Amino acid sequence: MSDPVASPWNNGHSTPFVELDRADWAALAPTTRLPLRETEIVQLRGLGEPLDLNEVTDVYLPLSRLLNLYAAGARQLHRATSDFLGERAQRTPFVIGVAGSVAVGKSTIARLLRELLARWEDTPRVELVTTDGFLLPNAELNRRGLMERKGFPESYDRRALLRFVAAVKSGAAEVRSPFYSHLSYDIVPDAQIVVRQPDILIVEGLNVLQPPGPGHGLAVSDLFDFTVYVDARTQDIARWYEERFLNLQRGAFSNPKSYFHRYASMTEPEARSRAREIWTEINEPNLLRNIRPTRSRATLVLRKDANHAVSKVLLRKV
Repeated sequence: MSDPVASPWNNGHSTPFVELDRADWAALAPTTRLPLRETEIVQLRGLGEPLDLNEVTDVYLPLSRLLNLYAAGARQLHRATSDFLGERAQRTPFVIGVAGSVAVGKSTIARLLRELLARWEDTPRVELVTTDGFLLPNAELNRRGLMERKGFPESYDRRALLRFVAAVKSGAAEVRSPFYSHLSYDIVPDAQIVVRQPDILIVEGLNVLQPPGPGHGLAVSDLFDFTVYVDARTQDIARWYEERFLNLQRGAFSNPKSYFHRYASMTEPEARSRAREIWTEINEPNLLRNIRPTRSRATLVLRKDANHAVSKVLLRKV
């Protein structure tokens, strides 16, 4: 299945975004120095993602500069509001949401932004939390008949995620989140991630841009100061997912402790067939019904071409 990519709307109406080609975007931060070495960039790559110095310099270095400006502006606004209320200003974290499909590269982008933003003098403490930790445990998913819908909005403890981000944003000294293991494909009991008053919190996940559900007045997306949606053609993401599945089958799935160890002995044609089934039955429906419809809620959209490289940047102007 293909989908139009010239614009997220394609309806003839005006857009709230300004669209920039990669070269024009890169030119917006010509004097910003890249603080990462090539070896560090290689370590941040996801499976099958050809992230290189040019991509980081052209796309993510300007984005880190823009985020730095937004964070500084948010601090100034917070101080002004505190002064108006006659209160002592308490520094609160700047919260960034990163959304997009499975296999589109959002996790790599979130890790890269964490490293770039931590190099700015005024935001040295940057924490990254993924929404995987807020998935319901497998036992609960099975009890509710949701195991085949893992990653869909209803498979998360959305109230716990909302409470977590609200606590961090309110300046709590220490906030804990559950820990998710990709090896066991489940929440690890008694294991936690501890976040202690960061300058910036990055929250990465499939559905972080979802609006409030029926009967809920607030969604986690309402607590974000800036949001990024990673976009690509459906057919390209499907191919990336298949290739990633094969790489995992040859690597991580070979571990006897892996939840997916049963796939390790498959032939390549069998593995490709299974990857396509998972994509068609689970990941593509989630993308089309739940994830892509939230794209227009983002502050910034990164548009990727078939080679995983960002070709366009759309920045919200209103």
